[in-house]
Amino acid sequence: MYEHDKRVVLTLDAGGTNFVFSAIQGNSQIIAPISFPSVSDNLDKCLANLLTGFDTVMKKLETLPVAISFAFPGPADYRNGVIGGNLPNFPSFRNGVALGPFLQHHYGIPVFIENDGNLFAYGEALSGALPMVNQQLSISGNTREYKNLLGITLGTGFGAGVVINNCLLNGDNGCGGDTWLMRNKKYPNMIAEESVSIRAVKRVYAELSGVKDKSLTPKDIFDIAEGIKEGDRQAAVASFGEMGEMAGSAIASALNIVDGLVVIGGGLAGASRYILPALIAELRSSVSMFSGETFPCVQMDVYNWEDEVERKDFLAPCDREVYIPGTEIKVPYNYSKRIAVLCSREGTSCSIMRGAYAYALQSIDN
Repeated sequence: MYEHDKRVVLTLDAGGTNFVFSAIQGNSQIIAPISFPSVSDNLDKCLANLLTGFDTVMKKLETLPVAISFAFPGPADYRNGVIGGNLPNFPSFRNGVALGPFLQHHYGIPVFIENDGNLFAYGEALSGALPMVNQQLSISGNTREYKNLLGITLGTGFGAGVVINNCLLNGDNGCGGDTWLMRNKKYPNMIAEESVSIRAVKRVYAELSGVKDKSLTPKDIFDIAEGIKEGDRQAAVASFGEMGEMAGSAIASALNIVDGLVVIGGGLAGASRYILPALIAELRSSVSMFSGETFPCVQMDVYNWEDEVERKDFLAPCDREVYIPGTEIKVPYNYSKRIAVLCSREGTSCSIMRGAYAYALQSIDN
């Protein structure tokens, strides 16, 4: 979707250290990214650098932009474009800054701001995993078509976004699709993000290995798991496995509402070979009744798209025809409820960029 659209949208990767500016046309970046310091502790300098960055991008364009669209860390009132609250990476925004209206007033074009989990999910739903899976189903002779998607980002935090039938689930308060605050399976009085994040991988590795080296990064722990860096390999593998299990527990709760494909992105997705097995196993676990009867924790059969055998099983046709009682008339019967869990093919940044582009254009068109 929008691959051939000629409209240009300005975008931004908003980090606590740097702002990276670019422009998108037809779902692709059309200029090299431009970086300016975010100066996140000084509001006046921060806003000045935002204008300088967008001005620099606009000077390189042959076509005037129709909108500005980007992800910005919350908490925020995204609908009204106001960023405010306890933002550790943007302390100067804590009292509430009307960032969207500020940019819209300056440039005279619509401004759309969302969180990265939402835009990741939107990008994957409109031009990433969802159309790719549906295309593969069609090629395999399967008549199923998926329309819903849960996008998960594993990184500094536990991000998520939900798309239902091409519509982003914002919620009435802009909190739709959030998973980070779900209950933690291992520590029920804590949020899920305490076990599904970069800090969780580092903490669990330190606990299991007895190594209290705070300089170790998740990449270091991944390299230890791969056997290319010295360290406790078993503890490294287990640290990613525990995160997968905890993520799976939260995702299971979300899936019973969303019922759609699950796409994994974020910086930690590179360790998916250690995360996905535990995550899938958790999605296949059972829950019980006092009578002793058990049920799967999600109603659907869960398939690991990254496993070739499971992917073929997921793609195989799963419908047949049954007769209407007392007649010779047949109707289709889809006897298998299925979902797949897969990693982003385009990469998290690309999906967020495409999500920002699509969100702006669809908002304008509607």
